[in-house]
Amino acid sequence: MRKLVLLVGVVVSMTLFLGSGCFAGEIIPSLESPSGRFGFYPISNEISYYKNIDDAGENRGETLQLVLINGFKLYTTFNFEFTADYNFDYTSGLDRDHYVEISLVKPLTKIFSLNIQRIYSTFENESVNQFGFRLSL
Repeated sequence: MRKLVLLVGVVVSMTLFLGSGCFAGEIIPSLESPSGRFGFYPISNEISYYKNIDDAGENRGETLQLVLINGFKLYTTFNFEFTADYNFDYTSGLDRDHYVEISLVKPLTKIFSLNIQRIYSTFENESVNQFGFRLSL
């Protein structure tokens, strides 16, 4: 868990550091080697904070959510996706819980991709690996 928190801290710090001199929503710049074989392309990088209230109006704590989706090129294109929900006083009996997905996606066509994903959470006894196909509509 400490390594995961460190990873999130580094990614958020890099986002803020790189964004200090940029304008018009392009906080994380695209980078590409002169040869065109290597590159980094931000797609969607979001940090959200939520106050949770259930249907009965009861307080369900807070959630910090990170969604980082970036493309990169290493001779061929890939997407790297990091999604994390860190909950505080959300689940009864736990003051903190989390759900984290780390994915590597290989687009094959405009709408079809292969996906490898690793899930870490306090809801499962051990981490889960997922392998599958994605249809982007």
